[in-house]
Amino acid sequence: MLINEEVAQIIITKFGETVTDFDDPYDLLTCSTSRDQIFPLVKYLKEHQTLQIGFLTDITAVHYPDSEGKEFCVVYHLHSLTNNFRLRIKVYLTTDDIHIPTLIPLFAGANWMERETFDLFGVIFDGHPDLRRILNMEEMDYHPMRREYPLEDATREDKIDALFGR
Repeated sequence: MLINEEVAQIIITKFGETVTDFDDPYDLLTCSTSRDQIFPLVKYLKEHQTLQIGFLTDITAVHYPDSEGKEFCVVYHLHSLTNNFRLRIKVYLTTDDIHIPTLIPLFAGANWMERETFDLFGVIFDGHPDLRRILNMEEMDYHPMRREYPLEDATREDKIDALFGR
């Protein structure tokens, strides 16, 4: 059975300081890397004899509009079915350069996950064979999961602030 410290040490031995921010919230090993290292890292994890992390559970993103230089975080969840071990990898991107390599050569299932992440957050997966919207209409000129809009209309007059704890 794999433990978080063992897997973290295997990653650090191979990738050194290019993989950082190791943590284990809720016993889920989490780390961060750069866009240049995500493909080699995931490939290494998949091909490693001991780790055998061969299942891509999910790809998504998070928008942090107030975090300068790290406005977007692409999040990968991977799983070793053989070892029953899960891993989360984060890659931070800026609003001005929201590109990241596709993982389709490693996992065919990344196709739909990357399209969904593009559709909802606007993350561009370089090398994706068919990067177009999957849930929303092609005519949409925005990405709905970005935090670019107020949560409610400030001009509404039908709400009594005291009833909402304001």
